[in-house]
Amino acid sequence: MTTQVTGVVLAGGQGSRMGGIDKGLQNFRGRPLVGYAIERLAPQVDELLVNANRNPELYAQFGYRVIADEIEGFAGPLAGFERGIAHAGGALVVTVPCDSPFLPMDLVKRLGDGLHRHQADLAVAKTGDQAHPVFSLMRRSVHASLRDFLSKGQRKIDRWYAALRVVEVPFDDEAEGFLNINTLDELAGLERPGG
Repeated sequence: MTTQVTGVVLAGGQGSRMGGIDKGLQNFRGRPLVGYAIERLAPQVDELLVNANRNPELYAQFGYRVIADEIEGFAGPLAGFERGIAHAGGALVVTVPCDSPFLPMDLVKRLGDGLHRHQADLAVAKTGDQAHPVFSLMRRSVHASLRDFLSKGQRKIDRWYAALRVVEVPFDDEAEGFLNINTLDELAGLERPGG
């Protein structure tokens, strides 16, 4: 029997490098940025959730359940991880950011292979020397550890990972899949032909 996977698209950030706007709803090549992440992740998972702290009615138009952070004040990706795990129907939870429109179509399969092969708690994508901590696949069993970490006021993703059995899965052949759009200038640059 296949282990069920819940996908969580992280759109709950503050968009501080875009001047505080809701990044996932910014127009990119004719439609909201978050739509690309949803479109690419949905076929890879059994269930999809969108983690958003603003404009839930707009995110709901994509047809998936929208969940907000339990922790107030834009606490970062770990707050989104925590809500995703709490609401997940699957035994595994995969997270991706809303600002990566080219994420790999085999992300879940490859992370899952690494997770199972190494009997890890969490698998994270890596290109070159760079890990991409918000592209991760984790077992629901990490939930208690994450809640405890957050309850102590901790927010740093790397620090939480240090307490887990983590495997880094190389994606050097798909490095462009982890391109993320952080500023309006980057958004405009990619809008242009050849961008």
